[in-house]
Amino acid sequence: MTAVGQADVRTDVQYSTLRLFHPGWFGAVMGTGIVATAGYLNPGDQPGLLHAAHVFGVTFAILTWLVAVAVAVPYLLRLMRYREAALADLRHPVVGALYATLPAAVIVLGTTTATVGGSVLSDDARYWIVAVLAAVGGLLAFAVGVLFTYTLFVGDGPPADAANGGWFMPPVVSILVPLVLVPLLPWVDAPAARLLIFIGYAAWGIGFFLFLLVAAAVFHRLVFHPLPPAGLAPSIWIGLGPIGVGSLALLRLGQTGDVVWDVNAGAVAAASTVAAAALWGFGLWWLATAVLTLSRYLRAGPLPYGVGWWAFTFPLGAYTVATLLLARTWHIGLIEWLGVALFLLLLGFWLTVTARTLRAIRTGQAWRR
Repeated sequence: MTAVGQADVRTDVQYSTLRLFHPGWFGAVMGTGIVATAGYLNPGDQPGLLHAAHVFGVTFAILTWLVAVAVAVPYLLRLMRYREAALADLRHPVVGALYATLPAAVIVLGTTTATVGGSVLSDDARYWIVAVLAAVGGLLAFAVGVLFTYTLFVGDGPPADAANGGWFMPPVVSILVPLVLVPLLPWVDAPAARLLIFIGYAAWGIGFFLFLLVAAAVFHRLVFHPLPPAGLAPSIWIGLGPIGVGSLALLRLGQTGDVVWDVNAGAVAAASTVAAAALWGFGLWWLATAVLTLSRYLRAGPLPYGVGWWAFTFPLGAYTVATLLLARTWHIGLIEWLGVALFLLLLGFWLTVTARTLRAIRTGQAWRR
């Protein structure tokens, strides 16, 4: 092949890769960041493993930032060079919701930095990084949630069986917002703290009630239609995300509201703890259902690889972190050890998905739709 011909092939490959670059790739950032947070919490709460847990968390946090940069470069290039293709994806009933992985990844970077950053960053550096990520992620979360829903409202109308677990992503990112705002409270004055807590509850409300609406649509689709194609099997796990994140957000908001609730802070914290446990229980049902459904898919044959495989990581990770923090809030050792089991399952999923992703990148399968 001539030098000109080789150059043409390279150009065609680059064109195809960028034009087809999936908006859901930021799920890899979310999945890696939640592993960092869960590991840093020292599952099992063993004092002898605390240092190793912190090293693990910091290592995965650094990896999360590297993955974020690696994904952001082609993502932004696609938006600049192939805007029409990007807009077409936003209007797609399956792919469009996965644009929410961008603000979700920004917020996960913030929460991960807030959690593990004390080990490697100064307090001022950690505050400014988290504050910038909170502002950018929060605004993008609201924008993506509104735009995707609007496209569903004004389009031709997807068929009923187009409802899928990917639609849970906009609710997830809204519910994530309080988790990146709470770490900022120690650095701001009382009026600003009240504003941040108010925004946190408002964002939780947006995400949770949107989650209920989407859950009804997805439940209807799963009950009255055949199971989705095998490629959409991971999307069922995304429903665990709003539950895990929602439980976490209730806990964190309830435990840091002294500046708002004064003498009633204890009662609010107790009520939040009870509500978080109730939501966690729903997550246990969802997890068992997702496992059974995945087993059914696997009995029919191996799942085709796709970027959606990262849905096996973040939702489970969020539920794992919620389990660990609830166990410590309620002082129940059995739940702590359940958290350990979930963390090991999360780590197994992450290793499997990462290995398949690297293989898909090497073979070019990762860029196919």
